[in-house]
Formats: sequence, structure tokens, C-alpha cells
Amino acid sequence: MPGREAAQQRAGADRLARIRSPTAAHRWALDPRATSLDLGSGAMSELSFKDEAATAYDEAVAHVSAHFLPFLLRAALLGPGQRVLDVATGTGIAAEAAIAVVGAGGHVTATDNSQAMVDRARQRLAGSPNASVVVDDGQALSFADGCFDAVVCSFGLMFFSDPARGLSEFHRVLRPGGRAAVSVLTTPERSYNGRINVVIARRVPSIAEATARTFSIGDESRLRSLFDRAGFRDVETTTEAHAFVFPSFDAYFEPFERGGGSSGQAYLALPETERRAVREEVRRNVGDTGGSVGIDVEFRFASGRC
Repeated sequence: MPGREAAQQRAGADRLARIRSPTAAHRWALDPRATSLDLGSGAMSELSFKDEAATAYDEAVAHVSAHFLPFLLRAALLGPGQRVLDVATGTGIAAEAAIAVVGAGGHVTATDNSQAMVDRARQRLAGSPNASVVVDDGQALSFADGCFDAVVCSFGLMFFSDPARGLSEFHRVLRPGGRAAVSVLTTPERSYNGRINVVIARRVPSIAEATARTFSIGDESRLRSLFDRAGFRDVETTTEAHAFVFPSFDAYFEPFERGGGSSGQAYLALPETERRAVREEVRRNVGDTGGSVGIDVEFRFASGRC
């Protein structure tokens, strides 16, 4: 058994190392998984995540998610042998990290409401026999009561139209004593790409509400209150920050110019003159002087026991 546990630990370390060390093509962007609107409709009311954005999601998110994932998994008190639900899994980055913790004796179920994301998560997790990936709505989960030891939601709850309902669903599917943990953004000025969305929203008022919603539960007291109202006990919150440094502003912004993630999709939907104006405003906001730029990112973590 000690040899088996050591092998599982080595496998887990290898998985996390792969996530933490993206290729050059994966290095420079992050964008949320939300939500549902076709930007080609001409009447934007949500930040959209079409198939094109899903295709580039790993290029956009891997290194940033990998940095903050250990804090999320520790908050959920994950351990060997557990049955874990990963809600809003995207391409399965958090699910892969959770598999490394629960080991061969555990199981991770990854869900997302986007078929495109689920398809990519299945590709990522194809080599893990103790993982399953399904399309499901985090605000109306299809699972029975009390069937998971832990629920994690990485960078997803703030995109729910009703986060209180989502947390109530997390609570429902947990066994007594199980724990849920989430990570959310705090402010536009301390988000990787939310600062871009805010600039775009000033030119596209119809997405202003959706953009504001992504920061609406970042306040510590509100997030704690949502957990309390969902029935969680022993609620804990922490905040973690990191500065991602790029050799130039272009290195940071280029993935969005290619349409990466929902920010990139919203950006490409703008007329060319507006795109130039957005780019210039974001460049000024991050303090670009022609050299390297640092993007300060802050995540709030909350967890509670069922």
C-alpha cells in the first residue's frame, strides 16, 4: 500500500506539473466560461462563450487556474478515496487536479452546461478511469441528494444567474459532513480579463449587467452570507493574489484579439474603431510603458460544511 500511495502521489504531482507548465502557445490569456448568448445575434445581453471561445479556452486559462487551484482544493479538504463533484468544469482543469488528490480509490464527476466544454473536458480526462464528465446545470443538478463527499467550483459561481440557488444545490448533493468550496473574482482592477469586459461594457451597455454580475459576489461578507443561507456550517473565506508578468502588453492582450474566451468574443463583435479604442484604454489601465506589464489577479475562496 505505501508503494501504491507513493505512485499515486507521483502521478498527482505530474498532473499538476503539466497544468502549471503550459506550452508557449498556452501562456498568455484567461477568460471565463460563461454563458449562453450568440454574439452574432447583434443584441448582446450576456458575456458569451461560443464554440470558438471554448476551442481556445486552455490557451486562455491553464496557467492562471493552475496557480489558484491548490487553494481551492485545500479549502474543500479533498482527500484520497473521496467522491468529488466539479461544477462548471470548463475543459476539466480542476477535475484533473482533483483526480490527482482522490487517487484511484476516489471518483471525480465533472459537469458543465456547455457541450463544447464537456467535449474538451472528456478529452483531457480520457485517461482517467475514475472520472466522468456530463452536461449539467449547476443551478439544477441532476444528482441524488447526499451522493458526494465534496463539491468544488473553480471560477464559475459568479457566472450563475442565481448563485444562491447554485450553492443550495451544492449543499443538497453533499453527504452530511461533506464540504463545498468555490473561487470567485473580487474586483475588475484585480481580475485577469474582467478589466477588459468592463471597458467593453461601457461601449455595449446591454452586457453591463452581466459584466457587473461577475464581481457581485466577490465581497467577503456577501459570499459568506450566501453560504450561510444555503445551509452551510463552519464557513471559511480566504483571499489570494498573484501578479502575472508579461514581456509586453501585446503578449497579454493578443489572445483576446484572436477571440479567446468570452472577452475575446465580445471584443471581436465590436466595430474596428471601437476595438482600437478598447485596446488603447486597457493598455493605459495596465500602465503599459513599452516594456513588461504586470496583471494583478485576486481570487476569493469560500468553503463550508454540509
